Amino acid sequence: MKLLIVDDETKIRTMIKKYAEFDGYEVEEASDGMQAVSLCLLNHYDLVIMDVMMPELDGFSAVREIRKKSRVPVLMLSARGEEYDKIHGFELGVDDYVVKPFSPKELMMRVGAILSRTHPKEDVNENVFVSDGLKVDFAARIVTVDGQPLDLSPKEYELLFYLVRNRNLALSREKLICDVWGYDFYGDDRTLDTHIKLLRRSLGDYASRIVTLRGVGYRFDA
Repeated sequence: MKLLIVDDETKIRTMIKKYAEFDGYEVEEASDGMQAVSLCLLNHYDLVIMDVMMPELDGFSAVREIRKKSRVPVLMLSARGEEYDKIHGFELGVDDYVVKPFSPKELMMRVGAILSRTHPKEDVNENVFVSDGLKVDFAARIVTVDGQPLDLSPKEYELLFYLVRNRNLALSREKLICDVWGYDFYGDDRTLDTHIKLLRRSLGDYASRIVTLRGVGYRFDA
């Protein structure tokens, strides 16, 4: 997926770009609102991260211009956290609002949450995944191993479906927790590890498909 990062501070753009690319996103940058509007008219983006206070054209005005042609999701950044600013942003169609200074990890979790809502992962032409004796039927919500159906908890189904849909991709722990449990999840990180352990036990001979990436997270190998 492709993100546009709009901020007049080079350090902030560089920091966000680093984390976004680590999570597998393609990134383009703009240093002011005018440039952002021009890029949005010429290119397709899956999400725009837009600062409020910028030269040439402020973030709110840029969003107003972009909304004339596009419904691309927008996450606003601002050094001010006044309620008026947030309300004004939401009235313009902004999807989320983050106040500076912010945690880059939290920002990326919010990005993931927005994209999960606006770009459903499920492909209507791929309702069933089959690999050797493992079959995952997304529509019917059935997982079978060598013809035997598995009895998984609701969250185990969601986690396995997410891993399979994003197969062969390195998925950070933060991204998995954000997209499966929600970015406002405040539970222990061990919750993810426990569910992975249970999934591997259920998958039997196919447990090795879920690969642990030390210091990063997990990957499902198809």
